Amino acid sequence: MIVINLDVMMAKRKMGLTELAGKVGITLANLSILKNNKAKAVRLETLDAICKALDCQPGDILEYVDSQEEEYGNKQQ
Repeated sequence: MIVINLDVMMAKRKMGLTELAGKVGITLANLSILKNNKAKAVRLETLDAICKALDCQPGDILEYVDSQEEEYGNKQQ
């Protein structure tokens, strides 16, 4: 599965949700969905705007995590 590490990059850039939403041009609600990994999809246009606002690369925000490892890891905890 793809994990969105938006909160990590926002913290590194010391930027809050309201400021980022304004720069990107999406609602706080939609940005919150992305930040909390509840999104099923993200438009490339939105990803482009986020990367521009945070001065980062898509790989700084998106991470692939093997779903089986995640399930196995959760059972261990």
